[in-house]
Amino acid sequence: MIFPSYEELVAITPQWRGERFADGRPKVADRYLKALRTMTLEELWKGIYVKGYENQFIAMQPLHPEFKESGEVNRKLVGRAVTAMYVPARPDYHAASLAIAKAKGLVGTPNQWIIDSLVEHDVIVIDMYDKIFKGTFVGGNLLTAIHTRTTDGGAVIWGGVRDVEQMLKVPEVQVYHRGIDPTPIRDFSMARFNGPVHLGQGRETAVCLPGDIVYGCSGGVLFIPPHLVEEVVDGAIKSQIKDLFGFEMISLNRMTTAEIDKHVWTKEMLDMLVDYIKTDPNGEPYRDIDWTAEYVLADELTDSDSQSAL
Repeated sequence: MIFPSYEELVAITPQWRGERFADGRPKVADRYLKALRTMTLEELWKGIYVKGYENQFIAMQPLHPEFKESGEVNRKLVGRAVTAMYVPARPDYHAASLAIAKAKGLVGTPNQWIIDSLVEHDVIVIDMYDKIFKGTFVGGNLLTAIHTRTTDGGAVIWGGVRDVEQMLKVPEVQVYHRGIDPTPIRDFSMARFNGPVHLGQGRETAVCLPGDIVYGCSGGVLFIPPHLVEEVVDGAIKSQIKDLFGFEMISLNRMTTAEIDKHVWTKEMLDMLVDYIKTDPNGEPYRDIDWTAEYVLADELTDSDSQSAL
């Protein structure tokens, strides 16, 4: 019940058809993690939102700034989710959960169990029920352990942290949290390991499943379902070059913002974009992109498609 089987993890992520970890989590290929580090929140969010995934982003502040003073990218969090949900301690359940964990060979406290399971590029996503006082899920020691096990992973915690001065000395690991408190973590029990978790309250809520791709930037954290990653990355790459082309056209006064922001571009605009990609040095990384689908939409263009893009 607390610790799912391989088959149970497969059952809650049925749309993923690719490789899986030994525990059953989807394993999105490393090349997509690398590509995601070059993309913006808005480029990625759209591809998820239009598929009906409206609860995948949560606004949170990172421990390390995303950008350096020079404007260069400093620390963007990208990795595969390992999830856990915790609840306030209740004596009978707490004793039962400790016994179940002991039978599985787990030692230490419930927040240490998840850290001990991590592998390279993992990110822990923790529903700590917004507990900050005595809810400091990660401190200096556990963050060092996360770094050792994941190399460049991190943590997203709907709860507290401590030992911030120590954590700032580990720049390779990004942490999102709800608050800082000097108290050690106390009076909590693990309710679920590697199951669905939610962060936030009310309408401002995000849902994360084990194996989701965690994308953290200065504005917050986006959880990308693994079966959508390839499509989302491809769409984001197209958005990048369309933005570069659009900025150029607007600065040269050859197109208006209303034209650039249309949901569907006309055939003439696509022809100009393709020519830009072929001839401008900025277009070189994008010359293998297939625009067939966009041309099909252009041929089917209606008045309703003239509205601004998301």
